[in-house]
Amino acid sequence: MVDNIQRPTSGPRPRLRLLFLAVIVGHVILISTQVHSRTGVPVLETVTFEAFARMQRGTAAVVHGIRDTWSNYAYLRGVREENDRLRQRLAELEIRLQEQRALAEKAERLRALLELKPLVPAPVLAAEVIAGYGEAGLLTVTIDRGAQDGVKENMAVIAPAGIVGRVIGPVAAHASRVQLLIDENAAIGAVVERTRTAGMVMGSRGDPPLRMDLVSNLDEVQAGDLVVTSGVDGIYPKGFNIGRVETSERGRELYRTITVRPSVSFRALDEVLVVLRDPRPALSPESPEAGVPAR
Repeated sequence: MVDNIQRPTSGPRPRLRLLFLAVIVGHVILISTQVHSRTGVPVLETVTFEAFARMQRGTAAVVHGIRDTWSNYAYLRGVREENDRLRQRLAELEIRLQEQRALAEKAERLRALLELKPLVPAPVLAAEVIAGYGEAGLLTVTIDRGAQDGVKENMAVIAPAGIVGRVIGPVAAHASRVQLLIDENAAIGAVVERTRTAGMVMGSRGDPPLRMDLVSNLDEVQAGDLVVTSGVDGIYPKGFNIGRVETSERGRELYRTITVRPSVSFRALDEVLVVLRDPRPALSPESPEAGVPAR
C-alpha cells in the first residue's frame, strides 16, 4: 500500500529558482542603470567599464609579452646571423692575408735569386721544388725543370744562401731530381776562405750534417771559418758558400776532424737555380785553375 503512493515530482522547482534569479539580476541591472556614482556616471556603466578594462589589461599584457618575446627572438636571430657573416668575413680576410704574406715571401726569395744570377759565371735557370725535403732517409728533392728546359745530369743547383746539390739521373722532360749536399754519397771540393786551406766536404749522418776531410793537422782551421766551393770537382762554381766550421779538432792520424754547418736550410727549400753548365773534368787541388795555392 505504501509503495503505491505517488510522490510529488520536483521538476518545476529548478526552473522557478532560475526564473527568480533572473528576475533579481534584472532588478539589479535596472536599479544600476538608474543609480549614479559621485561623478554622475551610472553605476552599471562604471562596473562594466572596470570589468572590460581589466580584461583589456590582461589581454594587452599577453599581447605585449608575445610581441616582446618575438622581437627579442628576431633580434637575437639577426645578431646571430650578423655574427656568422662577420666570422666568415674575418676568415676570408685571414686567408687573403696569408696569401699576400706568402706572395711577399716568394717575391723576396725571387729577388734574392735575381741578385744571385750575376754572380754565377754561367747561365742559370730558376726552378721550384715540388717534392721531397732534406731529412735523414730522404736526401733528394724534385724540381719542376727537366731535359726540355736544358737541365742535364751533374749540373749544380744553388740557392741564395749557398750550394744545394747536383742534378742526378734520370732527368725527365719537365722534372729532375737533385741530390742534396748533405747526402752521405755527396762530395764537393771546398776551401776555408780565411786560410785558403783546401779539402773535401761530404755529407754525414751527424749533426751538423757535413764534415770536411783531407785537411792536415798542420793546417789552421777554426770554428766559425767560412767554407766555400773551390771549383776543383768540375761541377760546382767556385766561391759559393757551403757552410761554416762548427768544430775543428786535431785527428789521431794525419787529418783534422772538422764538422761544418751548411749555409742552406734544406728543410725550407722553395726556389733554386740550376747552373746550366756541363760538368768538366775534376782539377787537382794544386792546379792554378782551382784557385788554391800549391803546397
